[in-house]
Amino acid sequence: MLYIRNAVDAKAALTDDEHLAFIKKCEVYIGRLKAEGKLIAAQPMVREGFIISKKGGSWTNISIDPTKEVQVGYYHIRASDIDEAISIARENPEFEFVPSASIEVRPIKMKEEQTDFVYPNS
Repeated sequence: MLYIRNAVDAKAALTDDEHLAFIKKCEVYIGRLKAEGKLIAAQPMVREGFIISKKGGSWTNISIDPTKEVQVGYYHIRASDIDEAISIARENPEFEFVPSASIEVRPIKMKEEQTDFVYPNS
C-alpha cells in the first residue's frame, strides 16, 4: 500500500497548467500500473475527516488538521516484494510536482499465521 502525504495544500502553489499537467501524469502513471497488472485501486482523499479513538470506554473524535501534513491519497498496488513497491512509489508524479510529498510504503498482511484466517482482498 502506498500512502501519499503532502504538507498543507502543497498543490496550491501550482498554476492551473501545472495542476493539469500533474493530473495527466497521474492518469498516465495509473494507466501504466493498471496495464502491468500492478494496480488494485488508487484514489485521492478529501483533506477533511476525523481521527477516532477509544480510551477507558470513552470515544474521542479529533478533526484532521488540513493545515498540517495529511494523507492525500493512496495506491493499492501489487508488487513481488518491498523493493519493487519502493521502485513503483519512486515513479509517482507527486515527487515531480510537490516538493513536500512523501510516500509511505507498507506491505499488507494477507493472512493470520496463527489462525490461518485469510483477509478478503476484493
